[in-house]
Amino acid sequence: MRPFPAVLATLLALAPAAARAPLTPELVAKIRHVTEVAISPAGDAVAYVLSVPRTPFEGEDGPARAELHLVGATSGEDRTFVGGDVEVSKVAFTPDGRGIAFVAKRGGDAHDALWLIPRDGGEARRVAAPAADVEAFEIAPDGGTVAFLAKDPEPETDAKLRENGFRAEVYEEGSRNVRVFLAPLGAGGTSEPRPLDLPGTASLPRFSPDGSRLALALAPTPLVDDEYMKRTVHVVDVATGKIVASVDHAAKLEDVRFSPDGRGLMLIAGEDLHDPSPGRLFVVPATGGKPRNLLPDLDGEVVAAAWSDASTIVYGVHRGTGAALGTVGIDGSGERTLVARGGPILTKLALSRDGKRAALVASAPTHPEEVFVADLANDAGLVRRTDSNPWLAGVALALQETIRWKARDGLEIEGVLIRPPDARPGERRPLILIVHGGPESHVSDGWVTSYSRPGQVGAARGFYVLYPNYRGSTGRGVSFSKLDQGDYAGAEFDDLVDGVEHLVREGLVDRARVGITGGSYGGFATAWAATKLTEHFAAAVMSFGISDLTSKFGTTDIPNEMFLVHARKYPWDDWAFYLDRSPIRHTANTETPILILAGKDDTRVDPSQSMELFRYLKTRSKAPVRLVLYPGEKHGNKKAAARYDFSLRQLRWLEHYLAGPGGAPPPYRLPQLDSRVGDSAG
Repeated sequence: MRPFPAVLATLLALAPAAARAPLTPELVAKIRHVTEVAISPAGDAVAYVLSVPRTPFEGEDGPARAELHLVGATSGEDRTFVGGDVEVSKVAFTPDGRGIAFVAKRGGDAHDALWLIPRDGGEARRVAAPAADVEAFEIAPDGGTVAFLAKDPEPETDAKLRENGFRAEVYEEGSRNVRVFLAPLGAGGTSEPRPLDLPGTASLPRFSPDGSRLALALAPTPLVDDEYMKRTVHVVDVATGKIVASVDHAAKLEDVRFSPDGRGLMLIAGEDLHDPSPGRLFVVPATGGKPRNLLPDLDGEVVAAAWSDASTIVYGVHRGTGAALGTVGIDGSGERTLVARGGPILTKLALSRDGKRAALVASAPTHPEEVFVADLANDAGLVRRTDSNPWLAGVALALQETIRWKARDGLEIEGVLIRPPDARPGERRPLILIVHGGPESHVSDGWVTSYSRPGQVGAARGFYVLYPNYRGSTGRGVSFSKLDQGDYAGAEFDDLVDGVEHLVREGLVDRARVGITGGSYGGFATAWAATKLTEHFAAAVMSFGISDLTSKFGTTDIPNEMFLVHARKYPWDDWAFYLDRSPIRHTANTETPILILAGKDDTRVDPSQSMELFRYLKTRSKAPVRLVLYPGEKHGNKKAAARYDFSLRQLRWLEHYLAGPGGAPPPYRLPQLDSRVGDSAG
């Protein structure tokens, strides 16, 4: 066991900034962060999942490992339960608190299986190993039964045909539904699970307090678009497997939970079918009906919630760039702040059985996501319990703050700004604008640096770095998040230019040295900035972004969501609009050098979007352009080598055109990688 090294962290933090090293792409590549949290029923321990990146050039390449750890809620003593070359997920305590259940592929598993490990030590045992990955699970309150989700088994004929070379793929047909299976928890995987015959594909299984019912969500098919836009909540009788109640609410869905008395359900969901984000808090009788919004005037977004008791809910909320923890009664009364804005940015929440202690995942400008604990009974605030990157205390981090500006139509926009540490009064510096995706997303004033978002790395290299929460972003209520609908690349992207102009007026930024980067919808913004708004941007790096809205609709896996919460009209309703708001339409006069990065196997934004922009620019424009494809990567890079490669290319392109010689692109080869290979060969 190791205690939280608070004394060491404090001493390092007090060291002069000049004596500390800046954050680099190499350091970003080694950052660990907490992804999941579960608290024991008694509230004395917290189980969490720690993401541990692989190191390029060392061992096998791949996505980050995910380890299971346990930390004392009050002592802070931390130990690894399942570590090494593993990918643990879906962590939960057993109802008696004596075991920790998790999903992983280990011990010769062909698929992700359900495992259980004793809290007081000992070997983990397999609980369920179906013929497909376990995607989620819920343990009944009495600890005797587990409900888990897995796809229907593959037909034997399909496997045999594939072995004989018949590998034709019939697009969006033949997909297997995700089913609910019930199994005894103590059977050691030997008992045949009982499937529930429910229509469609299931998610979010939640037992009632007496174990007689399951609340869950059902979508008509396993397609991503249906999961986003067509899931509905139902209550199922466990004994018969029949649906006994349904919730009348059509919107995006994040979570559903039975109340401790079994009489009600809590939902985190969208306000309506056109709400881009599931960020409203609802309650509804367990007998079904229409849910009631507990916080109808909320100018933020609920990101997590849990029942404190049968009449009270504790919830985490993002407001603007900040976060808070609050509580509200099921009648909408008694709303109270437990932890005010201004502290860590919480993303996950779990409560002890008595509702008096909370475990949270949260980040801050000085550290990525860690485990925090809050004593709610005594309003004690948040106490950090893990330090996954103690070396960060020896890194010089730049000042990070929330700023606000007026858009050209008078709307107030806000964002997170990082200042270069060595900036002098009156000195104008280059700017990197980092645009979030979605656009149903937002940037909070927590940890904002990653392989694709150079944040603190850019600031250390002398750049101002701005993360704008343009209209259409979440975190400021439903109305604000809908302001961009039906207006692709309109006022939403003008907000970006207005943010740049604000920093120019403040005397901070050199208007001639502004770069922009972003992924997905942020990639769309980057492509638009480099084409239609080219006079404002000296460099651009687009990743898995949109360049042609018409072909994007025809190749994406979320066309229904694209219509309902973005365009609000189909391409055939207004062909001219779709063409005019596509970056490829505006490539003739492009002067902005653009680097295009894409996952070769992306199904959300097909790589053809990147190829189209590249080809149009190569043919119509004289602006430098380069296209880099990452084989095996989808909508964002997962593997360590691809992430590191991305970071190096992005930063070099921006530095070359914003602080370097400009002109022709830098060589396509990366000297950092070539030198490592050369060292190994030598």
